[in-house]
Amino acid sequence: MTRRRDENNPYLLLTPGPLSTSSSVKQVMMKDWCTWDVDYNNLVQDIRSKLVQLATSTSNQYSAVLMQGSGTFTVESVIGSVIPKEGKLVVLVNGVYGARIAQIAQMLHIDVTVIDSGETSQPNLTELEKVLQEDLHITHVAVVHCETTTGMLNPIEAIGEIVNKYEKTYIVDAMSSFGGIPIDVEAIGIDYLISSANKCIQGVPGFGFVIAKIDELKQCKGYARSLSLDLYDQWETMEKHNGKWRFTSPTHTVRAFYQALLELEAEGGVLQRYERFSNSQRKLVEGMRELGYETLLEADLQSPIITSFHYLKEGNFSFRELYQSLKEKGYVIYPGKVTNFDTFRIGNIGEVNKEDIESLVKAIKECTQVVCEC
Repeated sequence: MTRRRDENNPYLLLTPGPLSTSSSVKQVMMKDWCTWDVDYNNLVQDIRSKLVQLATSTSNQYSAVLMQGSGTFTVESVIGSVIPKEGKLVVLVNGVYGARIAQIAQMLHIDVTVIDSGETSQPNLTELEKVLQEDLHITHVAVVHCETTTGMLNPIEAIGEIVNKYEKTYIVDAMSSFGGIPIDVEAIGIDYLISSANKCIQGVPGFGFVIAKIDELKQCKGYARSLSLDLYDQWETMEKHNGKWRFTSPTHTVRAFYQALLELEAEGGVLQRYERFSNSQRKLVEGMRELGYETLLEADLQSPIITSFHYLKEGNFSFRELYQSLKEKGYVIYPGKVTNFDTFRIGNIGEVNKEDIESLVKAIKECTQVVCEC
């Protein structure tokens, strides 16, 4: 099953991002913008407002800060800017991206405790509560919402109850979930939510963003361990100068993101997008199981964002050959990242619909027969 190709879209990206974008998102990047121009800065302000509205109905308590670079740059801007020198961070880890938060803290000489539950289990909330009871030096807790190492969806609501019970600052890396899974930062008690332009909102790479509780952010002046990644200074500049960035902003990416926000609204908002992603993920799993592929995670742990599949045990399975065969048909999937299992991953976020998933499964069936000689 070969996908109908477009010279501007030779492949359907079935990854956790960057992802396939609409032609209209691509088209708006054909215009150049001046970073000092009032029209551009008004656009930035509109984006900031829309992001807060997506995150909570209590919009007067939160503000959005945009930060140049990949999602990891934005994570580092938060970790390096909001924890005081005498502060201490707890990171709940069950995959590569939680571990990366801990690594960032260590590189910045921030005192950090890691609670590692393994790659196929959700965070140990009993252990978290015990650590918060016993270590009074802890000031902040961080967790990844959708851990795309496996596709795990972590229980940020239950974690938030514990974090807020002990009056700690709550940081959520919602890189691969915000805009695709309903989240209310105020209801959950999130102080800093981090995401990126090229994920569920379906923009292109170039910047990340933080939705921050204003009262928390105001306390962070002077905490930053980096000039370019100073979250407070970036926020203060945008507040005082009508959306102006401190340093050169990715103007084309920003304009594409604004278009992507409009398209999210046109689709019906986050809930409608969540339903599309969820329906696609269920369709994918059903089809893959019919072909003999089993999921790494049980259904109750699985996000609608990306799914890990075990290699086939029968035949002479080769992921590299499957990948290449699918690419020739117009589909790009992702290798696995877990430590103890042979897996690969298929994402269904981006400009992907049910028909795309059905066509993908047919293509995988064709490729599997060739690759496995079955």
